[in-house]
Amino acid sequence: MTITLSVPKTASAVALRLRPWRMDDLPTLLAAHRDPVMRRWLATSLADETEAEQWLDTQAAGWSSATRFSFAVVADDRSPIGHVVVKAGTAGVAEVGYWTVAAVRGQGIAARALDTVSRWALETQELVQLTRMELLHARGNQASCRVAEKCGYLLRDLLPAAPPAFADSGHRHVRTPSGGTATR
Repeated sequence: MTITLSVPKTASAVALRLRPWRMDDLPTLLAAHRDPVMRRWLATSLADETEAEQWLDTQAAGWSSATRFSFAVVADDRSPIGHVVVKAGTAGVAEVGYWTVAAVRGQGIAARALDTVSRWALETQELVQLTRMELLHARGNQASCRVAEKCGYLLRDLLPAAPPAFADSGHRHVRTPSGGTATR
């Protein structure tokens, strides 16, 4: 399955294309995961080519099973500069995650890509029924908090640390099709 989403150009930002990851993205994927800032915030990082190949296989399998919709964020038809994923869960709830490469951080790429994928997931896609998207991040990751808020994800819960995977406490932000928080 190949789904591509477009993010239009603005007066201050280039157009983006969101497409499934491909095997030829492996070098870019590995380079992104070598960034110490990104490694600090990710639950898992890819250390070598074998792990990157397995990750790419997992993304393709997620599309096939309609459980994980993973997009490479591309500008000007070049190598990926970011990633957005929707992980379908149970009862209409999905978790969303994202990252951008160091060279484009602070340029609004993450927010534009996340908002586009969120609208697609909640309003137009017909692969799974979703009623709520959750965005989780470490409490100290203020950049992710700003992106979440900019994209209409409202702070819902403060989460306790859960070592070893999550050494820091966190935030859970929620977005629904109407833009408000859903009740439990």
